Amino acid sequence: MARILCIETTCDETAAAVVGDGPTVLGEVVASQDALHQRFGGVVPEIASRAHLERILPVIDEALRRAQLTLDQIDAVAVANTPGLAGSLLVGLVAAKTLCAAAGKPLIAINHLQAHIYACRIAAGREVFPCVGLIVSGGHTSLFRCSSPLEFEYLGGTIDDAAGEAFDKVAQMLGLPFPGGPSIQKAAASGNPRAFAFPRALIDEPRLDFSFSGLKTAVRYQLVGPGKPDFSSLNLPPQFVADIAASFQEAVVDCLVAKAMQALRASGLSTLCVGGGVAANARFRERLQFEAERRGISLVIAPLKLCTDNAVMGAIALERLRAGLIETLDLDAFPGLIRPKHATAKKA
Repeated sequence: MARILCIETTCDETAAAVVGDGPTVLGEVVASQDALHQRFGGVVPEIASRAHLERILPVIDEALRRAQLTLDQIDAVAVANTPGLAGSLLVGLVAAKTLCAAAGKPLIAINHLQAHIYACRIAAGREVFPCVGLIVSGGHTSLFRCSSPLEFEYLGGTIDDAAGEAFDKVAQMLGLPFPGGPSIQKAAASGNPRAFAFPRALIDEPRLDFSFSGLKTAVRYQLVGPGKPDFSSLNLPPQFVADIAASFQEAVVDCLVAKAMQALRASGLSTLCVGGGVAANARFRERLQFEAERRGISLVIAPLKLCTDNAVMGAIALERLRAGLIETLDLDAFPGLIRPKHATAKKA
């Protein structure tokens, strides 16, 4: 049985997991940085990378300990090297390359977005490809045609803010704590989703793209109007906050669900896989389930534990290992959305 140590440091979670064929999870650890970024209302890249430096070796050591394995007993080391924050990616990449050089293990590259969809494969316990993949997180809102775990064709995505980023920014306006997704969902539970008619950008257009900057601005204008106000000085009634949160959340969900259904129609596929931190949103999951049942679509949403960044979804490295895709130690980090064609991947 192949056993791979997977490392994830694309944003603000320091994670490691040991996975085996199946895939099976032999040991895993996630060290969250939410408390470090909370007072800023979003992830600060420099703080994230410094926290990764402090945590990466203890997290890897603990994952191996929980798996009851030593590094010598691992068959390969895998690391997410695209996309993500440049400094954060480099911490994980250097750690992985160092372990490979020291222990003589092969290095496997992980595409973070492909891994989010592979989390659906792990949860389903069955083949889910080909499918339309929707990744919705703090940094990405993207649609892909996924012919296989390793073959992704970009269909469309956000042209400005990611959905998760919009959640964080609106939560900050409303005086709600970071991360914004859980805070907005909690506030929205007692709100009226039809209280405010917020825009649904691009929802009726044929292009498979999203836009959330206008929605964020609409919330801002509902609160204070143009200019540079101090949101911390606002004294907003709790019910008003709940209604804003519910109306904002409903607008985001409408856009995400509509474009996912549109992508399924355009691709001719009948399976939708959804991953990323925003996929943990209860209203979003409810609406996806309703539309899937109504339209006869096979829907697989990553379980809550595998929605936010984690190393278990790095089990996609098993697919790369079987395909003979081994990296050289000059592998670089690629912060951008699409991995460049010149990235060093070769068959063993």
